[in-house]
Amino acid sequence: MSNIHQKNVRLFSLSSNRSLALEIANYLGMKLDECDILRFADGEINLNLKNTVRGHHCFIVQSTSNPVNENYMELFIMIDALKRASAKTINVIMPYYGYARQDRKALSRQPISAKLMADLITVAGATRVLSMDLHAAQIQGFFNIPIDNLVALPVFTKYFKKQNIKDLVIVSPDHGGATRARNFAVNFDNAPLAIIDKRRTRPNVVESMTVIGDVKDKNVVIVDDLIDTAGTLVNAIRVLKEAGAKDIYMCATHAVLSGPAIERIQNSELKQLIVTNSIELPKEKRIDKIVQLSIAPMIANTILNILDNKAISDLFIYNPDEQ
Repeated sequence: MSNIHQKNVRLFSLSSNRSLALEIANYLGMKLDECDILRFADGEINLNLKNTVRGHHCFIVQSTSNPVNENYMELFIMIDALKRASAKTINVIMPYYGYARQDRKALSRQPISAKLMADLITVAGATRVLSMDLHAAQIQGFFNIPIDNLVALPVFTKYFKKQNIKDLVIVSPDHGGATRARNFAVNFDNAPLAIIDKRRTRPNVVESMTVIGDVKDKNVVIVDDLIDTAGTLVNAIRVLKEAGAKDIYMCATHAVLSGPAIERIQNSELKQLIVTNSIELPKEKRIDKIVQLSIAPMIANTILNILDNKAISDLFIYNPDEQ
């Protein structure tokens, strides 16, 4: 337990991203609280809190990345344990929101799984959720409890400012990401914007792509919320090169990196992929082309502002004085 600004606070880490939780704890000058996560022979999850949480503000770090379902069940059970142990508040720090891409009915009889996950988190007993760069902003409306959607753009901006890249064009990989790309471009003297028009036939499969905008003899940065199999990225690199682009970078908040992603990135003409540590990156995926930036300071400062009842929106704005 730590006392932060006259409030009793406990910070827990579940299985998905302990390294991020440790960074957050170090930034706050506190230790992670102990929690035994147990599994019965049939795979059922149980856990045991080592210390009292009665009347405490509790924060749980758990990205719901692969294995998605396993990580969600850990989270639900942890929330239930804290609720039954009389925690004052239960704050879920879930930088990567699993099932976020299922945010609408694309076909007649499909589920809206992102809404279901929101319902389950709420029913389990969470009082607040902190996520980052949700795949669709409207997911915030799926919750009937407060949800803070943190933004990684200041972290990426700080990195690219140090690179001092000339002749820069910011590229959105689809129409839906144009606002994100424009917000990023503002930090680079309103750099020109280009959009890749793509036709997707089914999940993770893109049929065709064209570039809308001028990238000839320009260095480009593709901005997206996540990168999964890297199939879209490889096709985007191809059409950008055909359109005359020079060096190609990509920044994506969530490094899902499923299946052949690493091989595709390694064999592509991508100069660098810049991601955050919202998802823990195993050793076999840490190739030279991938740069991972930490979001721990932003999350830690968000925790402090929540405890102090302060606004957090200023944390999402790039501040050149913090270089």
